[in-house]
Amino acid sequence: MNKIILIIAGMTLVTYIPRLLPFFIVSSSKLPRKVSRFLKLIPYTALGALIIPGAFTAIPQMPLAAILGVGFAFIYSWLKGGIIIPVFGSVAMVLLLLIVK
Repeated sequence: MNKIILIIAGMTLVTYIPRLLPFFIVSSSKLPRKVSRFLKLIPYTALGALIIPGAFTAIPQMPLAAILGVGFAFIYSWLKGGIIIPVFGSVAMVLLLLIVK
């Protein structure tokens, strides 16, 4: 049992240290404006790359549902920001379209 706990603790340290070091290195210095802007856009880019292909293949017979859901998420995120409301809102929009049709 002790071996398992030591292995888990070791794996935790090995995984956590590479994630923590950049935080300490970058937080002590001021990043250039372009780099800071680039880093702020990464979550939206990653989210788009993960969600958009799945949105268009989820209901292949109704591409309008995907366009409506992705469009709502894009517009709301652009205007208001955040991530939870655009996701729930796009799901609600697609659900409403499916119920109506």
